[in-house]
Amino acid sequence: MLISDIIEHKRDGRTLDGDAIARFVGGVTDGSVSDAQIAAFTMATCLNGMSADEAALLTREMASSGRILAWDSRALGGPVVDKHSTGGVGDKVSFLLAPVIAACGGFVPMVSGRGLGHTGGTLDKIDCIPGYQATPDLATLRKVVAEHGCAIVGQTADLAPADARIYAVRDVTGTVSSIPLITASILSKKIAAGNDYLVMDVKFGSGAFMQPIADAEALAQSLISTAAAAGLKTHALLTNMDEPLGTTVGHMLEMREVYEYLTEDVRETRLHQVTMGLAAEMLVITGLADDRDAALGAAEAALSSGRAAERFMQMVAALGGSYDYFDRFEHYFETAPVIMQVPAVEAGFLAAVDARAIGQALVAMGGGRQRSSDVIDKRVGFSDILPVGAAVNAERPLALVHAADEAQARAAIAAYQQASQISHKEPASEPVIKKVMTRVA
Repeated sequence: MLISDIIEHKRDGRTLDGDAIARFVGGVTDGSVSDAQIAAFTMATCLNGMSADEAALLTREMASSGRILAWDSRALGGPVVDKHSTGGVGDKVSFLLAPVIAACGGFVPMVSGRGLGHTGGTLDKIDCIPGYQATPDLATLRKVVAEHGCAIVGQTADLAPADARIYAVRDVTGTVSSIPLITASILSKKIAAGNDYLVMDVKFGSGAFMQPIADAEALAQSLISTAAAAGLKTHALLTNMDEPLGTTVGHMLEMREVYEYLTEDVRETRLHQVTMGLAAEMLVITGLADDRDAALGAAEAALSSGRAAERFMQMVAALGGSYDYFDRFEHYFETAPVIMQVPAVEAGFLAAVDARAIGQALVAMGGGRQRSSDVIDKRVGFSDILPVGAAVNAERPLALVHAADEAQARAAIAAYQQASQISHKEPASEPVIKKVMTRVA
């Protein structure tokens, strides 16, 4: 079957067989399929969808388009497990979760990405650590995971190269939101990384890609089902992204929050709930804990004992980062030239925040990307962010803005105020973890 025939089949809503999908992915990998053909295929898929079997076939072919890592859990001394988030505003959970799981006996080769649009990227944030090698060779990745239990790294050319090409085209053709394409993109990298288990943080709300909770649940079910077909046991948490996660948004500022969380017991409630919820699920799914209560106890102990912070710093040093990053954090922290308050427009309660608008305000300040070639200003962002439900007045600002200059700061203040709703009535609280999904429907 010609590539044009494969595209026409999907355009017309017909189901593709394994041979057709293998031919298409093979052409993507060897370059014989053009970007225009990838764009046509992904748009047809976005409009017509895929069956669960098609999505599983696409996932497997994309995973096998490059090298697939194999880990020996017995030799390591514990299970290989990972977490993936569908992206949010202020989401720095990976930096907290990976060392916690490592301290509890798991091994976490966490393949992460860079940010685009209103959501921040894990790799962009960890670039704040001087010397850190975010894309090590596979031998180094294996060594760091084996010796220290975790490594937060980027996708290399060896892992799922077909996904890298397809995603680059999806990003500029309006096809990012397709559930089967999201599923195949996420799982192909996780399968290629050799994970035994996976826990997904699927976000819904104003700051999420899948804003309606029904869409997020559909994505979570697609991930669980497709992963099961590929032999990767997966659980998912549906988490609320109707406001930023934690008290900071922006690369340097979020790394400060990571530092304070791991070393100083400064833990914003919602951020801590998401981190501990994911940690508990990872420990239960791997058998490192008998139930969620035991898992939560183990995760909390890893934090309070300092073992999680130690694992984080071991990982940083092993990947070329500054060995004293936590000990001399203020030395490495870069401060923005202008810091100003974001005053509430009136007294009352913070009733709602448009998290996407906050993320977009960060991008407008230069703290995020609109194009993959954009250079990020890691100093800018927001800190001291008040949660929904907080009382606000003239003495209690909504947040602090960190900007490159005063004009930028004032524009960010206006954007933040516009994204915030003030009410004279205290709003009802909403759980940050809405649902835990553990089985194929």
